[in-house]
Amino acid sequence: MKLENSAIPLAWSSPFARWQGPLAEVGSLDLAVDVTARRLAAAGLDLGRVGGLVLGMTVPQHTSFYGGPTVAARLGLDAVTGPMIAQACATSAAVVQAAATQVETGAHEVMLAVATDRTSNGPLLIYPSAAGAGGAPVSEHWVLDPMRRDPSTGESMLDTGENVAADEGYTRAEIDEVTLLRYEQYRDARAVRGRLLTEAHVPGRKGAVTVVAEDTGVHETTAEGLAKLSPVTPGGVITYGSQTHPADGTAGMIVARADVARELSGGAGVARLLSVAFARVERARMPKAPVPAARAALRDAGLGIADLDVVTTHNPFAVNDLYFSRQTGFPLDRMNPYGSSLIYGHPQGPTGARAIAELIEALRERGGGRGLFTGCAAGDSAGAVVVEVGDS
Repeated sequence: MKLENSAIPLAWSSPFARWQGPLAEVGSLDLAVDVTARRLAAAGLDLGRVGGLVLGMTVPQHTSFYGGPTVAARLGLDAVTGPMIAQACATSAAVVQAAATQVETGAHEVMLAVATDRTSNGPLLIYPSAAGAGGAPVSEHWVLDPMRRDPSTGESMLDTGENVAADEGYTRAEIDEVTLLRYEQYRDARAVRGRLLTEAHVPGRKGAVTVVAEDTGVHETTAEGLAKLSPVTPGGVITYGSQTHPADGTAGMIVARADVARELSGGAGVARLLSVAFARVERARMPKAPVPAARAALRDAGLGIADLDVVTTHNPFAVNDLYFSRQTGFPLDRMNPYGSSLIYGHPQGPTGARAIAELIEALRERGGGRGLFTGCAAGDSAGAVVVEVGDS
């Protein structure tokens, strides 16, 4: 989908916390409202400018039925409404597309796009089944079961990574080398995270509040430490060190008409949205999907891979980045300059939004340029977003 008049003047993320960590007891909507309100207030945004909202969330939460209107009302946007979108790990790309569509068609000048998820304490759903033995219901753990089994193939998320590693002949050493690079990039980006991350306030007993200001659950990693880990699957090449971990978090952005975005940002560092695209590959080959999604988005934007200055990815496996780099020729060290979800975790819905915020920040740091976010989702699919940051 080619975009011609949409831009992002402001993007942010909460810290991401490894599941069952400090955000495990905070509902996704509560977290989204807390962090979004604080970031918009800090930016001095006039909430009266916001015409619509898109909420991305993949894990049902207590009182989440109303979705977007609930978040809008709690932010003081009583006249604002909008849809709740779930597209597995490509949810953020779908949220961007939905928000930009409202802007491109002239429905609204300014859209609030928020994605939020809590993988911790995921719901256990019970489905009535009269055909079950004695009428026994069918149960599903909303978070864990999809990781273990794709309904269309019966294979797990991990299987998709091992399948691509086997297809391409990747070695354990190659995979560990990419993992170490991403950890090094993450360690070197502490100052950037200070600008991008908005702290989350977690209410406790008797009025106590815990402030989560940094990612939690990121382990120190060395080449020696990685080498000692056994493959998760016997005979495989992926370890717990070279794949991401479930997490909790929220992220968001303002999507506005280009001239309005320049006004809201003070005239500098606006990220023009050039295109959004999605793609699928052969079944159970998830790490391959970001490549055709990226190519489709670049084609819609009228660009090629050589036109890009920075790429960020959602990479649940180091395999993803190896495949992308070798298929496109884009250097591994120009991807994910601030780390990536491989390191700081994957809350599903908001993961892509944080990567887009990091992409915009990386382009601003270098004085402008063109960038791509692309990330896999749901067994064999992916989404991609192309942006351009100018000097004004």
